[in-house]
Amino acid sequence: QVQLVESGGGLVQAGGSLRLSCAASGRTFSSYAMGWFRQAPGKEREFVAAINWSGYSTSYADSVKGRFTISRDNAKNTVYLQMNSLKPEDTAVYYCARGGGRVVLTTPLRYDYWGQGTQVTVSS
Repeated sequence: QVQLVESGGGLVQAGGSLRLSCAASGRTFSSYAMGWFRQAPGKEREFVAAINWSGYSTSYADSVKGRFTISRDNAKNTVYLQMNSLKPEDTAVYYCARGGGRVVLTTPLRYDYWGQGTQVTVSS
């Protein structure tokens, strides 16, 4: 069983930065792509960023491109999301998830394990 635990969320002013972390259990972390998704109240869960198994391929939603950076440390079984220039519309619960394979995936249905989420609130 894989467990994913997010941390690093909080309250920040617009223009500020946060770094989310997602620690994974198990010995197969480096074999799978990882992704970050978010869900705001009353909205569907949406793709934010994803990274392939090696870390050399990434993908971002248009709304965060140029502001967010996804990375991973396979030695620490951890994936990160550096969020800069935060906007109030970035407010949501952020989830990390493990992809069903090695390649970058953007569809939530292709992810098989999910964390509990961490709240990010950006004030204006």
